Amino acid sequence: MRTDRRTFIQLCAATSGALVLGVDFAEAAEETAKPFEPNAWLRIEPDGRIVMKVGKSEMGQGVRTSLPMILAEELDVAVESIYIEQASPGPSFKGLGTGGSGSIMGQWMRLRPAGAAARAMLVAAAAERWGVSASTLQTSNGAVVDGPTKRRATYAELASDAAKQPVPEKPQLKDRKSYRIVGTSRKRTDGPDIVTGRARYGIDVRVPGMLYAVVARAPQWGSKVESFDATAAKKVSGVRHVLQIPNGVAVVADNTWAAMRGREALRVNWTVSPHASFDSVEHMKALERAIEKPALTIRKDAEGRAAFEKVKKTYEATYSYPFAAHAALEPLNCTVFVGEGKATVWSPTQTPNGVHAAATQVLGLPESAITVNVMLIGGGFGRRLGVDFDREALEIAKLVKGTPVQLVWSREDDMRHGYFQAASVHRLAAGFDDEERLVAWEHRKASTPHNARSVPTKDDKVNPETVRGWAWGVYDMPYFIASAEMSYAVVDAPVPIGPWRAVFSPPSVFARECFIDEIAQETKRDPLKLRLTLLGADDPSVSPIFDVADEHIDRRRLRKVLETVAEKSGWATPVAAGRARGIACNVFHTETYIAYVVEVSLKKAGAMPFRVERVVCALDCGVAVNPLGVAQQVESGVIWSLSNMKSEITVRNGSVQQGFYTDFPVVMIDETPMSIETHIVASDDDRPHGLGEPAVCPFAPAVVNALSRLTGKRIRSLPVKL
Repeated sequence: MRTDRRTFIQLCAATSGALVLGVDFAEAAEETAKPFEPNAWLRIEPDGRIVMKVGKSEMGQGVRTSLPMILAEELDVAVESIYIEQASPGPSFKGLGTGGSGSIMGQWMRLRPAGAAARAMLVAAAAERWGVSASTLQTSNGAVVDGPTKRRATYAELASDAAKQPVPEKPQLKDRKSYRIVGTSRKRTDGPDIVTGRARYGIDVRVPGMLYAVVARAPQWGSKVESFDATAAKKVSGVRHVLQIPNGVAVVADNTWAAMRGREALRVNWTVSPHASFDSVEHMKALERAIEKPALTIRKDAEGRAAFEKVKKTYEATYSYPFAAHAALEPLNCTVFVGEGKATVWSPTQTPNGVHAAATQVLGLPESAITVNVMLIGGGFGRRLGVDFDREALEIAKLVKGTPVQLVWSREDDMRHGYFQAASVHRLAAGFDDEERLVAWEHRKASTPHNARSVPTKDDKVNPETVRGWAWGVYDMPYFIASAEMSYAVVDAPVPIGPWRAVFSPPSVFARECFIDEIAQETKRDPLKLRLTLLGADDPSVSPIFDVADEHIDRRRLRKVLETVAEKSGWATPVAAGRARGIACNVFHTETYIAYVVEVSLKKAGAMPFRVERVVCALDCGVAVNPLGVAQQVESGVIWSLSNMKSEITVRNGSVQQGFYTDFPVVMIDETPMSIETHIVASDDDRPHGLGEPAVCPFAPAVVNALSRLTGKRIRSLPVKL
C-alpha cells in the first residue's frame, strides 16, 4: 500500500489530530523489532523514522517548527528527518496546556534532555558493538561515527541495541556555542499546508454519520432556561434533535445551516437575569470611583505615596481600557463521539488535559476510555483555555449516544458569550523635586480579575500576593523611582473575564508607558532619554537589578533593547512631514525585554483614523530558537494590538452589543503597517523566553504616544477616537 502525503495528513487530522511533516511514505514493511523509546517525547522506529511528540497546541505560534528544532539539536539529526505527532492526554502527558507564552520556554528543558539521552544511548550501543570507548565516538546527522576507523552506523541500525541501554538520568547537553540548528531561521514547516488549505483545523473534522449542533444561549448573563417550545424548530428540514443542556437548548441537525435555522425557529423562555441592568458605561464610572482613593497596596518602595507630601510638583492622569473580545478567526467548535464504554473528542483546544477531565466528568467514563485529539487551532489568544464549548459538545453527544456530533459556535455566539479582557481604569501620579527629577510614583488600578471559571473569594481580594498577580504591568514597573506605591481595587462584574493575549498586562502597560511619555512632554525631555535615565543610564547609584518578591528585572537588558530600537529606527533623526514617532517598552513576566518605535500618520477617512507607517521592534528573549519565528510573533502581536486599538465590547442591559466583525472590526490589509522590523538583541540568558504575549503589551502605547504628539492632544483611552 502506498500512501501519498496529502492523504496521510488528511487521515491523521480526521482521526487523531496528528500532523506528520517532511515525510514521503514508501510501502510499509512488516517489522518485528520494537521501536526505541527512551522517553515519552521521542521514538525511533525500526525503519529509522524519528517520531517526536509535540506537547503544545499549534495556533499560529509555530511550535510544530520550533520544538522539533530543539530536539533535533540535541539528537544531532536534520529537522526534516523528524516526524511529529500531536500528544494527547494520558499517563505520559498530564500537562499539555498551551498559554502564558510558555511553549518554547516550558519544553526547552524537556526536549533537550530527551534528545541528549537518546543520543547518549545510541553512542553507547555503537561503542558496545565496536568494542571501543564511547568517549571516542561522535554523532553526525543521524549516525554515530568512529573517527579513527571511519566506521559509521545510522540511528536506525543502532535503535534496537540502544533500547537495551540504561537511560541516563542527567545526559550531557550541548554547549550553546556548538548549536547548529537552534538560533537559525526556519520557515514554518506546516506553512505550505496552511496557506494551500490542506491543513485540517478543528472545524474541518469530518466523521462518518456526523451531525452538527448549535446552542441557543441566554441573551443575558445569569438567565436560565425556564421552558422552550421546539415545535417550529423540528419542522425545519434536517433538524434531528432539540435538547436541553445546562447552558441552553441545543439543536442538532444534518448540517450547520439546518441547525442554525432550527435555532432561529426555537422559542425559549428565560428566567429573569440578576444582571439585567448591567451597563458597561456605568461600570467604567464605578471603576473611576474605585481609584479615587488608594486600594490594596501590592508594592511599596521606600516611602511610597507618603513621598508626595514632600515633592515640589505633582502631575496626574487617568487612563481607561475597555472590555475586549478574542475574535479569533476560527469559531469555537468541538466534535465528540460517545460509543459503548468509550469516547473520542476532537478539539482545537489550548488545554487538552482540561478537555479530558471535563469528558470524564460529563460522561462518567474512566480516563483510559477517553481519547482527546488536539486539532490545529485557527486562533486561540487564551480563549481556548476554557472548556465551556467542549463541555457543551460532550453534553450533547452524551444525549445522542452512538452518533458523532460537531458543535459549532457562530461568530455572534463567540462575540457575545465568550470570555473577555476586563475593562480597567488607571490613576497615575508623578512627583518631582526642585530639579524636576521624578522622585515619587503611584499607580492605582481598578479592574475585575478572572471570574469565568471561579469567582475570586473575599480572602483573594485582600491578599496582596494574589492581587498582585492581577496587576501585571503595575507592580513590576521596571523604572527606578526612589519612592513608589502601587495598589489594586477589585470591582466585580458579571461579564465573564478569562485569559486574553498577555492577560493583565496590556491595559497596565498602556497606562504606564503613555504616562511616562506625558511626563517627558511635561518636563520637556526626550521620552527615550527619560526612560534610559530611569533605568540608570545617567545615575551610577541605581542598581542595575532590582527584586520584586523573588522576581528579577535586569535594567541593563531593557536599556540595551531601548538603545537598539532607537538606533535601528533613527530616533535621533527628523521624522518625515506629517508623521510622528512614539516609543514604549516593557519587561514581560521579568523574562522578555521588548521595545517599539513606531511612525504614524493621520488619515482623512476610514475605520481607523490613523495609519502606522513603520514599526521597529527590538527585543531580548534569551535564546531565540527560531529567529524567523520570533519575527512572526512580533508581526502577529502588532496586528493583534492594532485590531484592539479600533474595537471594544460594550454591554447594555446585561447583553453584549457587538456580534460580528462589522461591530468589532479587526485590522484589514490596507491598515497593516507597510514595514515591521524585528531586531533580536544578543543575550547572555541561556534559556528561551516567550513572545506571543510580550509582543502585544508595549505596542499600543507606542502608537498612542506618537498620535498624541502628532495631534497635540493626549489620548488616554482605547479604542482610539480622534
